[in-house]
Amino acid sequence: MESNSQLRYRPIIDDWDTFLSSAQTPLPYVVRTNTLKIESPALQQRFVAAGIDAVSYAWSDELFEMPEPPGRRIEHWLGLYYAQEAVQTLPVMALDPQPGETILDLCAAPGGKATFIAARMHNQGTLVANEPSGRRQMSLLANINRLGVLNTMITAYQGENFPMGTRFDRVLVDAPCSAEGTLRKESSLQQGASMNTISRLARLQKRLIVRAFDLLAPGGCLVYSTCTFAPEENEAVVTHLLQERDARISPFNIPIKASPGLTGWLNEAFPAEIQHCVRVYPHHLNSGGGFLARITRA
Repeated sequence: MESNSQLRYRPIIDDWDTFLSSAQTPLPYVVRTNTLKIESPALQQRFVAAGIDAVSYAWSDELFEMPEPPGRRIEHWLGLYYAQEAVQTLPVMALDPQPGETILDLCAAPGGKATFIAARMHNQGTLVANEPSGRRQMSLLANINRLGVLNTMITAYQGENFPMGTRFDRVLVDAPCSAEGTLRKESSLQQGASMNTISRLARLQKRLIVRAFDLLAPGGCLVYSTCTFAPEENEAVVTHLLQERDARISPFNIPIKASPGLTGWLNEAFPAEIQHCVRVYPHHLNSGGGFLARITRA
């Protein structure tokens, strides 16, 4: 059923009917191999031996679709995998972390992306996982420990006030957002988010993205991501950074079908380079929805 909130996005979503059908379909169970402890072929052998029909993704051999809730299995408790929506792995792929670098995850809890970054770093270098909420720090710490992450420190700053004493090779801002892209698992979001919520979060997001950019070392890379459809929280936030700083949007490829960033919304025009951002809708990869921007500093 179409809601008034969803209808505001009808002009910008390709294949609207397929989108609506996907939004009403339960999410698949998906896990990401924790390569700090096991490689994907060995994990698949465990599934086969246990009679579990886990199917790897064509575009990422680190991802498996499971026929049952993955949190019930011993492999979860051993830290051999992390239960994670497929779309949530894309920001780390865009960030492209490398061993030996100094990297900041500015909004890190519960740790799905932070532990993926650490795995891509092979536990080499330094990862700072920042989370201001004490309650959410507990889940972040639990996941870091369970997955065998060794190169990470947890900090507890408000992201927009993160200290400027260190410059980072890469920064991820997976920003707090209205989460409309999670509508397949959060039934309350089937009706979309309120404009008051969207406006309030957009103000925070603009502060976060500017501070994240200021924390980059020369030549550094920033990925800004959300799990919402709202242009006010996506393209408008990136446009704000372009207006405030000498930032550039860097084109990048992701291994799935996606839509480009919007160059305009309602009565607002965005810079042409915003089209290099990426919009992902649930029907693109049988997952949730999201937005990605890869930003570089000269």
